[in-house]
Amino acid sequence: MLLRAVWFCLAFALAIVSPPGLAGGQTLHRGLGPEPDALDIHLAQSLSALNVLRDLHEGLVTFDARAELIPGIARAWTVSSDGRVWTFELDESARWSDGTPILAEHFVAGWQRALAPATGSPTVGLLDVVAGARERRTGQAGENAVGIRAIADHVLEVELVRPVPWLAELLTHPVTYPWPGEQALFSGPFKLDGRVPGSHIMLSANPRFRQADRIELQAVHWHVIEEPNVELSRYRAGQLHITETIPPGRLGWLRELFGDELRIAPYLGSFFLVFNHQRAPFADNLALRRALSLSIDRELLTERVLGAGEVPAWQLIPPGMPGWPAVDPGDPRSQAERVAEARQLYRQAGYSERRPLRVELRFNTSLAHRRMAAAVAAMWREHLGVQTRQVNEEWKVFVANRRQGRITQVVRGGWIADWRDAANFLQLFESDSPLNYSFWHDAEFDRLMASAREANGQERFDRLRAAEQRVLDQQVIIPLYYYVSRHLVHADVEGFEDNLMDIHLSRWLALR
Repeated sequence: MLLRAVWFCLAFALAIVSPPGLAGGQTLHRGLGPEPDALDIHLAQSLSALNVLRDLHEGLVTFDARAELIPGIARAWTVSSDGRVWTFELDESARWSDGTPILAEHFVAGWQRALAPATGSPTVGLLDVVAGARERRTGQAGENAVGIRAIADHVLEVELVRPVPWLAELLTHPVTYPWPGEQALFSGPFKLDGRVPGSHIMLSANPRFRQADRIELQAVHWHVIEEPNVELSRYRAGQLHITETIPPGRLGWLRELFGDELRIAPYLGSFFLVFNHQRAPFADNLALRRALSLSIDRELLTERVLGAGEVPAWQLIPPGMPGWPAVDPGDPRSQAERVAEARQLYRQAGYSERRPLRVELRFNTSLAHRRMAAAVAAMWREHLGVQTRQVNEEWKVFVANRRQGRITQVVRGGWIADWRDAANFLQLFESDSPLNYSFWHDAEFDRLMASAREANGQERFDRLRAAEQRVLDQQVIIPLYYYVSRHLVHADVEGFEDNLMDIHLSRWLALR
């Protein structure tokens, strides 16, 4: 009996430390981060949800391993001479996971559902480039006003309000995918096998996928792990092939321990704090907002508190965006000079040591976010005397509170590029954007964005630059840092390519 128990413990220990590929064949185990907010293509907003949805579904256009655009369900397309009408020829081999054909009408049904006001899609504003889409989603027009039509079973026509050169990249976003109705069907390389909330999501290869013969993986298990230290422990124990992130503050140690398995690369994403502009104390108090921004030492925050390669930020649009300045010039002054101005502005706003600001900083569960919030609160206290209450919430609760804005004051914000264009970041702050959780409404900013939509080339970039400057001048947000992609990738994984979008579709991955 004792020998049997010892053998069981030894076998269990070996199973834990062995790389998962040795025991799981072509089953890939990936870290996901927080629980997805939804696995509905029209309701999902979180990065974790989008990553899973890109495995389960496919759009008209998709990404290769380097996140470059390639045909998806649309095998070809043409654009009219004025740039406003795109006609897509669908791949007739495209099938839902039950074997039925994917037709142009399924894209029409999907976009109409996304735009229906009753759906409440948080990302539907991305479709505003389509004729009639903005009017439909705001309840000012019916379905017939929307410029999407099934010309034939495998021909789809999309009419735009203006030429949009980056439309193809927009069509990789899940909100643009086809919809089969209320059936649980999948258009992508994998299908959903099961889900344990708070634990994992199990996918298996979809034999009906149009390129199923090119998929090497048999299954993908996405593991919900909110704490980077827990994810690291599971990677070291051989339970994960790829991590979603790495713990903050341990970059040197990780480099020494894992060598080439540590993958850090530039990434089109920005992290910032967002003021609620519809509530006290920040509504109509520019001096206070600027004081809080200037008192944060971004260099200290990124180098010593987070320590995973992040780059200090003073702007919204990240370096690497096509057509944008390659480097954020930052604030050339010393931190001591910034703090001196911050103190003056703090007093100007009506606060002092005897009458300190009491503020709430709200963020979702994450070790990096907790470290960030603790550091920001300490800087505000040290330099200004601000008393900060740090509120840590589970992702879904956090997103709901942030969206409603009834109780928020300062919230954790951030944006990862859906497509490589500055307008994708700036549209967050338009007055009627469903993603405007700053609740900032500014006629000049809206005018600049509207005028940029009518412009091309350098004129368009100039207007977008002016729009970003308006956000910064009005202290709508506090830019803190630019993201870098950071993963641990086991040596058994093949096909993982670093890229600016940090998108790594499971269809391109394999195990040795």
